Amino acid sequence: MSNKPTATYLLIAVVIVSISIIGYNVLNAPDRRDATTRISDAVDELPNGINKAARQLESRTPAEKIEDAAHDMGDDLKRTTNQQ
Repeated sequence: MSNKPTATYLLIAVVIVSISIIGYNVLNAPDRRDATTRISDAVDELPNGINKAARQLESRTPAEKIEDAAHDMGDDLKRTTNQQ
């Protein structure tokens, strides 16, 4: 009976480590888009600003894209709340 809690904790630890490793690999995967896809994405982003469109031409990992999206959301929130 005393081995059951230890086995449960070990299983939980293995699952957490596995999810962490998979998440790290997914977020740091290289950008595999070809040049035409990047240009198409940049053209789609032009209405949102030239900086956002230029960012689409760069080779960025998903983690970097998430960071950019969070930064842009923060900027948009500041701009929206500071209107007078």
